[in-house]
Amino acid sequence: MSRAAFIERVAKKGKMSKAEAKRTVDLVLGEMEAGIRRSKKEGRYAIGNFGTFTVVKRKGRKGRNPQTGEAIRIRASKVLKFRPSAALRRAAGAK
Repeated sequence: MSRAAFIERVAKKGKMSKAEAKRTVDLVLGEMEAGIRRSKKEGRYAIGNFGTFTVVKRKGRKGRNPQTGEAIRIRASKVLKFRPSAALRRAAGAK
């Protein structure tokens, strides 16, 4: 779903103008981003009944260039992972 479509759905469900819905969506997403930044030390940011974001360190590893087959080195990195809450998993039909 595009951001514009999401804002339109929020506006319709919340019975508000698109401008108000855009401010609301921006506020919520901005607060989530700020929360993830604040939680760098502990590496996780939980939102009740929604899920938990965690920062995971990936080790460097060997890979292959799919076009040439040449071996390459993939550097270590940090990755943001999301684990949905039980309620969100049930809503999606997953265990």
